[in-house]
Amino acid sequence: MKLITAIIQNEVLTQVHQNLIDNGIERITVSRCTGHGRQQDIELYRGQEVTPSLIPKVRLEIACNDDFVEKAIEAILESACVDGGKAGDGKIFITTLDECIRIRTGERGTATI
Repeated sequence: MKLITAIIQNEVLTQVHQNLIDNGIERITVSRCTGHGRQQDIELYRGQEVTPSLIPKVRLEIACNDDFVEKAIEAILESACVDGGKAGDGKIFITTLDECIRIRTGERGTATI
């Protein structure tokens, strides 16, 4: 079992979500977040360039069995890349899940995902 965490731009959320569904991945968690990577979102304020410290982003979390990890990664990569790829398109993190427990039944393991 793996936990896929993807930080993407707000504008591509609909496309990423649809691409995940098309690839059989329907259970996701979406959160609004802010952050800053290498991209420079420079704005003009009173004639001076100002770089904001935090930029609005979307955080996706997908818990999936090992068979679906590559499908999820490919679905995100296909639809989250803006204008052929540029700084600020986001990141994907893969972490191992030791255990998953369904609260309603107490069921454990891969069947809960």
